[in-house]
Amino acid sequence: MASLTPPTQRRFDARGRRLSYEGRTLVMGILNVTPDSFSDGGRSAALDDALANAHRLVAEGADILDIGGESTRPGHTPVAPEEELRRVLPAVEALADLPVPISVDTQKAVVAEAALRKGAAIVNDIWGLMGDPEMARVAATYDAGVVAMHNRASVDPNVDIVADITAFFEQSLERAARAGIRPERISLDPGIGFGKTFEQNLKALAALPDLVALGFPVLLGTSRKSLIGKVIETTPAERLPGTIASNVIGIMAGCAMIRVHDVAAHVQAARVAEAILHAV
Repeated sequence: MASLTPPTQRRFDARGRRLSYEGRTLVMGILNVTPDSFSDGGRSAALDDALANAHRLVAEGADILDIGGESTRPGHTPVAPEEELRRVLPAVEALADLPVPISVDTQKAVVAEAALRKGAAIVNDIWGLMGDPEMARVAATYDAGVVAMHNRASVDPNVDIVADITAFFEQSLERAARAGIRPERISLDPGIGFGKTFEQNLKALAALPDLVALGFPVLLGTSRKSLIGKVIETTPAERLPGTIASNVIGIMAGCAMIRVHDVAAHVQAARVAEAILHAV
């Protein structure tokens, strides 16, 4: 990681909001303002519902609220920037005064910039700054926190997925460094469920200690994903136990953040896992 030296302090800077993950896992609550999310499509599509669900997630203990206006599940229908903006901006603007920072889950720089102007503090990019060529510039201009997620345009079962993730992160960090994004504003996400086979997803999870060792805070997102349903046949709504299991393993491996639908359950699970870790 010669292009960008890892942060020296265990904190994630989101436009001046310094979120410490020293001995405490940060919980990112998911708020999908879409009609077609794989897990909770339509639940927060209306603004009033989105605001009510956002306040509930914060009351349950969310440290960050992640707002997404485009489903990225396998087989999803891409959303035009204008439609994504129509979905996202009213929620971002209405929630900007919350006591927790707002993250915008988008792969489009134009959406990220508009959301940052309305008060968002973090850009959660499923292409890790390697998709939209303007994304790194936008994040740097607004001093935004960045979640750089690993992704692949196609699934290749022959790829050494851990090596691929590491190489991808090196490129993401190089792009971040060129744009002037400071290391304390960057988190890395291995992209569970994106461009990977079932076996590769498991290998990426098993390699979390190696990814944590890169020195940047790692965000883990497994909430209700098909990985769990392939281990044991379940619908997305039935995958809370499997999600908690994967996230506790991530916490024990040193992940700094977990991105979840079920905040209250994960806050409790995280505090118990941390208590055990601190007892050693």
